[in-house]
Amino acid sequence: MDMLSGVILAGGANRRMKGELKALLPFDGKPLIAQQIETMREICEEMIVVTNEPKPYLNIVDRSVRIITDFFVGHGPLGGMHAALSLAKNASVWVVGCDMPFISSKAGHLLMQRKLDGFEAVVPFVAGEVFPLHGIYDRACASHIVPLLNQGETSVSALLNHVFWSEMGDRFLQENGIDLNFVTNIKTFEDYEILQHGRQLF
Repeated sequence: MDMLSGVILAGGANRRMKGELKALLPFDGKPLIAQQIETMREICEEMIVVTNEPKPYLNIVDRSVRIITDFFVGHGPLGGMHAALSLAKNASVWVVGCDMPFISSKAGHLLMQRKLDGFEAVVPFVAGEVFPLHGIYDRACASHIVPLLNQGETSVSALLNHVFWSEMGDRFLQENGIDLNFVTNIKTFEDYEILQHGRQLF
């Protein structure tokens, strides 16, 4: 298996979260980001957290986790992804959002295997929707992101129009024993409370 870098995009405080940092919300007794790091470490030998507010994370992540900031500040997840791809040590990079409590290293492994067929990116396609966060990307995608940022793009899905990518469908994932709620993300405080109690969002 090729070496893999794991990236968590930890954006700033979210208005819909009452100003709380999603990454630091307690989940199963520890901050969400600490859980994500544990899961990603199962297949990643390098871990990166992208945030423009590093301070809250310093006491939570251990020193082996690299904390980096955006080169292009204020460009949302796409800006964070550009920084991560530019600085990752490995050619393949697994990128997730900090608001995803059920990320799956098993799904990550399958995405990585598909990428080795020659794709620049592989992303899950679940319930009719593409989930660019929880995708595996080639480090070389960074060069495709710069023109998009210069045009004011902030969303990761914009990148998919400019790279050679493959989707990985929910049927294939389920056949391989993957619980599809790995793509779930917390958008609001209500979502968080629902997920805390073990109920599914979809």
